Amino acid sequence: MANRRHLANAVRALSMDAVQRANSGHPGAPMGMADIAEVLWNDFLQHNPANPQWPNRDRFVLSNGHGSMLIYSLLHLSGYDLPLTALQDFRQLHSGTPGHPEVGDTPGVETTTGPLGQGIANAVGMALAERILAGQFNRPGHELVDHYTYCFLGDGCLMEGISHEVCSLAGTLGLGKLIAVYDDNGISIDGKVSGWFTDDTPGRFRAYGWHVVEAVDGHDAEAVREAIEAARQVTDRPSLICARTTIGFGAPNVCGTHGVHGAPLGDDEIRATREFLGWEHGPFEIPDAVYEGWDARARGAASETAWRDRLERYRAAHPELAADFERRMAGDLPDSFAEHARAFIARAQAEGGDDASRKHSQAVLNGFGPRLPELVGGSADLTGSNNTWWDDCTTVTADDADGNYLFYGVREFGMTAIMNGMALHGGVVPYAGTFLVFSDYARNAVRMAALMGVRSVLVYTHDSIGLGEDGPTHQPVEHLPSLRLIPNLEVWRPCDLTETAVAWQSALERQAGPTALALSRQKLPHQPRTDDQVEAIGRGGYVLREPGATPAAVIMATGSEVGLAVQAAERLEQQGHPVRVVSMPCIERFLAQDSGYRDQVLPPSLTARVAVEAAAPDSWYRLVGDRGDVVGLNGFGASAPGSVVYEHMGLTADAVVSALESRLAG
Repeated sequence: MANRRHLANAVRALSMDAVQRANSGHPGAPMGMADIAEVLWNDFLQHNPANPQWPNRDRFVLSNGHGSMLIYSLLHLSGYDLPLTALQDFRQLHSGTPGHPEVGDTPGVETTTGPLGQGIANAVGMALAERILAGQFNRPGHELVDHYTYCFLGDGCLMEGISHEVCSLAGTLGLGKLIAVYDDNGISIDGKVSGWFTDDTPGRFRAYGWHVVEAVDGHDAEAVREAIEAARQVTDRPSLICARTTIGFGAPNVCGTHGVHGAPLGDDEIRATREFLGWEHGPFEIPDAVYEGWDARARGAASETAWRDRLERYRAAHPELAADFERRMAGDLPDSFAEHARAFIARAQAEGGDDASRKHSQAVLNGFGPRLPELVGGSADLTGSNNTWWDDCTTVTADDADGNYLFYGVREFGMTAIMNGMALHGGVVPYAGTFLVFSDYARNAVRMAALMGVRSVLVYTHDSIGLGEDGPTHQPVEHLPSLRLIPNLEVWRPCDLTETAVAWQSALERQAGPTALALSRQKLPHQPRTDDQVEAIGRGGYVLREPGATPAAVIMATGSEVGLAVQAAERLEQQGHPVRVVSMPCIERFLAQDSGYRDQVLPPSLTARVAVEAAAPDSWYRLVGDRGDVVGLNGFGASAPGSVVYEHMGLTADAVVSALESRLAG
């Protein structure tokens, strides 16, 4: 059996060799953290390489994801389905070892990291999901949910503001199963961080309410083991282990400098490193004794088997809870949900009622929520405005995790990244709210949600200049088209209760990506529909109003402007211009339909088209065509009552009529 340093040196060798072959990458962090990783993975981490998705595994997050060869080396050496050839093809197309870890690409990678700070935020979300599920499912004598979340992070993660948002909340919530290891090597891309990062990091985390282990020698295996053991003994607070390391440890001429951070070592330095470390093996050559020392397959299988035995005892004592746990961890909604949702939508259409779509959203939550125990809601200090709280909500606190609602505080970015971690953990479906204008604060976490394909629901209220008196600082203009640019994000902007209910159903049933709901502050009129029209809402766009004669033109609209579109169509019809109205609550969903359906809703012959939306017009030009027009916003709003701002900005039925008359005349 190889000694601990020799096992860690295998990680160093694989990392420097892979970066060298790719002529690209970051060898410094993997080489510096190899000793810490060896202790964590061989002495503590509960995982099964043969089944990377078993529910009670510990989660490991590499927040400083640029050091991706660290996790790839660990996964390969411990027995995951990541062959040596994948490491040799590091950073190459379809290799399974991309430049930054990507969930779904590589077995054992729990989250996509690289944008610094978001990995620790995801880790907070994972630890939070574990805590909530433990509160909801564990029973006396049956600890079904019982695992840790470990996170490696560096100086860059701690400099990013999101780390403050999420670590502050983690301390408040007392997430004792979260253990973060800070790679305190004092180096970033620009050099020694002492010129721009002199925070008292241990003091900062103590102020958050964390347990802190200071000044651990990250190259002393026994010191690392003792630090992790000490962290595991503290169950009422998250823990930060401050580990002092040398970046690029083992590279005698560049270790401890920014030169080893993000560039290959070069052939000469690699030879010198092999000699310094006593690594007598060629590139990508790992001796059998080292593989044996790392192999976690037998230990992992035993851990999973023991847990599955525990699950069967739990099932015998609590059969309904066991079935619900397995359903939720599989990501399935209850069998009855679709039928229940259809019945709710039918009632919504029949009963109608004018109201703000944010309030419609709350009504939907009250209708759907009791059937969905996996829902975990929240808001960034706007619960009463976002209407994200429903009748059966209970708050998750440090003292009581058996709840389904989180008060995130003013932490839009952190909230969204935490939701990503919760969704990745599984067993919960997170939703949370803020104002649409503040989606900018959260944007990169929204992008990561779409990139990773997680199921989360982003509730964005006060979606237009209709919010009124708060003025242009709070009135979104560019946000809808900006969000629509993100691949794999569906943006729904419903016009009444029926569309809001369909939007929620679509979001909850969508397992391959996040959904944003853009909801109004002001009341919106209920729209009459046939059963076929109600059924068509789920296709993203549909004919809401058909004129008495063959249509000569079409008006498209979303949300609060659907009412304007109907008013304009009625006036135009009185003038002898039959106009079709198309409600387009989700452009992305509509464009995903087959061409036959799209042409049925928007016939190519209907070239006189106008779209109206209280947003920048960019989203619409692909739908209105060269002969079409968009009535939208080309400037910021103003502080006044919402109806006054609409008039001031020229977003009126008269403006729509004028635009379409111009198209018809042309």
